[in-house]
Amino acid sequence: MHNIYKELGISEEVYAFCDEILRSLKPRFDKIDELAEINQLKVIDAMQKNNVSEACMLGTTGYGYNDLGRETLEKVYADIFHTEDALVRAQITCGTHALALALMSNLRPGDELLCPAGKPYDTLEEVIGIRDSRGSLKEYGVSYKQVDLLNNRDFDYEGIKNAINEKTKLVAIQRSKGYQTRPSYSVDQIGELIAFIRGIKPEVIIMVDNCYGEFTEEKEPSDVGADMVVGSLIKNPGGGLAPLGGYICGKKECIENAAYRLTSPGLGKEVGASLTVLRDFYQGLFLSPTVVASALKGAIFAANVYEKLGFAVIPDSVEDRHDIIQAVTFGDKDKMIAFCQGIQAASPVDSFVKPEPWAMPGYDSDVIMAAGAFISGSSIELSADGPLKEPYNVYFQGGLTFPHVKFGIIKSLQTLYERDLVTLK
Repeated sequence: MHNIYKELGISEEVYAFCDEILRSLKPRFDKIDELAEINQLKVIDAMQKNNVSEACMLGTTGYGYNDLGRETLEKVYADIFHTEDALVRAQITCGTHALALALMSNLRPGDELLCPAGKPYDTLEEVIGIRDSRGSLKEYGVSYKQVDLLNNRDFDYEGIKNAINEKTKLVAIQRSKGYQTRPSYSVDQIGELIAFIRGIKPEVIIMVDNCYGEFTEEKEPSDVGADMVVGSLIKNPGGGLAPLGGYICGKKECIENAAYRLTSPGLGKEVGASLTVLRDFYQGLFLSPTVVASALKGAIFAANVYEKLGFAVIPDSVEDRHDIIQAVTFGDKDKMIAFCQGIQAASPVDSFVKPEPWAMPGYDSDVIMAAGAFISGSSIELSADGPLKEPYNVYFQGGLTFPHVKFGIIKSLQTLYERDLVTLK
């Protein structure tokens, strides 16, 4: 094995450093395999219950009326997430679009949106109107409140209680950390927050941004009271095969509102041709639990490697996982760039490209992104990115197979080592 890595440019010192760490992680990896089996069976059960057939893979064109595969897939998603209904569409372009769709379809002028866990993900700032943007919720008369986390990063329950008022229509909870250094939330933590909010205003709509979190636990936020869970198909549930798309699962009324916003009042879920993507949607969902397991193993491996080198990592090397993202604080621009370039160099696609920071749409600073993926922008595939600003945090995620994730982490360390940016301990 070492000879193969040597042929791929990995030095003996880097290989030995990483191999020792990997050997210590086997008990944790065994538990992740058990989780993958539980979620795999959940997916199979939903597919069998809804009689998924070869005909479901065929797709439609034009208006997309009577699309058996599309309608069955939405029933499968609703069963997996234990919700009344689901909207799973190729016409949803990305995770931000799915979240914007859920918000804009269920909020009206005069309503107020509350984020009880601090600042939302960067690309939602323009959706909400925190940063002025054409077509934002703010432009349509929807106000916004935010309750920051306490210094210990716990929810500010007293602040949340004071923020909820007669105008509060929808509460948005972000499960994953995004470009922040706070912990990602477990389903149980989200459930506690939902129960607290329900005790103050039972009728409020609670939406959870589920991006990067699907299948990382046995339960989903919809199992603990969320009215909507929202995500992207080029993240966890697409399994690396879905070429585009997003989903919203939740209460029937919320899903109907989203469908009317996505297509047109009066049309809703009845239209939206699936063309040729349904096979990828079904097969990607089927593979997702094991793909997510590979990504989780890779995140744990990365945390252990870079924590041992003295870098701050969130989650740390021993914490439980609630999403697939691993944050590493490099505190140095050159180290951050070297890490991303190492990840890119380990990719099967565009390995010869050197990522550089650029003004990526939706962000307030230059962003560097390593993403040598089969699907453009697919962050369930091995990728790393982050805003080029202090403290120079990089966010590593994904990996369709663990051997690839392993190689990516080792290659990232090799890049830092060759540039004399780290000392192996």
